Amino acid sequence: MRPSLRPVLFSGAIATVCAVAVTLAVIVASRPQIVVAAPAAVPQSTSTFTPGVFTSGDAIVSKKPDLASLSVGVESLMPTASAAQKDLASKAAKLIARAKSLGIADKDISTSQYSVSPNYVDAKTTIDGYRASEQIQLKWHNVDTVGGALDSLVQQGGATSVSVGFGLASPKAAQAEARALAIADARARAQAMADAAGVKLGQVIRVSDLSYAPYSSGNLNYAVGAAVAAPTQIPVGELDVQVTVEVDFAIGG
Repeated sequence: MRPSLRPVLFSGAIATVCAVAVTLAVIVASRPQIVVAAPAAVPQSTSTFTPGVFTSGDAIVSKKPDLASLSVGVESLMPTASAAQKDLASKAAKLIARAKSLGIADKDISTSQYSVSPNYVDAKTTIDGYRASEQIQLKWHNVDTVGGALDSLVQQGGATSVSVGFGLASPKAAQAEARALAIADARARAQAMADAAGVKLGQVIRVSDLSYAPYSSGNLNYAVGAAVAAPTQIPVGELDVQVTVEVDFAIGG
């Protein structure tokens, strides 16, 4: 009887080992995978921080304008586009001739807008003609007489729309003056900061000009209507030229 039991025991042992192997395989398969990776090399920064006193300054310089920019326009409404264009050409020629008679040079006369388009009525469903318009830009160098120039362009030149703005013909001088004051303002602020921190203010290491924008006034619209005896009054006033700078100072030894 004992010899007959060995194959059975041996077979049972094999079955047990296989069952254990299957169990281990199931356990291993059910575990979440854990990936361990070496940390990536972090490049060392090559830039270094330079201690300093960093501040800004600003300044405003007021100047009387020496240039007036006039925008004058004419328009025409006719049954056909060609008729409107022809009529507009006649009106524009009259206006330009009047501008030249006032002493405005050819280089100071330019067209800023020109259009020919259908004129709609009845909630834009019906065309009752064609409208042509032209806007002409003029430079007027005597700002104190700009009111009289506008009157002449409307009353004798036939302009039906007019606006005027003021500026500086050469703004660089005013900008340079304001910039110097802005840098002086930044230095004064930096000195106050250095004194409060108990350090010595060193040399300038960086200056940035943050200013931008044309130095001109907004356009003033001129109401065109019936001619009046009193001349048009256009106060000129002054323009503000503003400059803002950033200045970085080193800390002195």
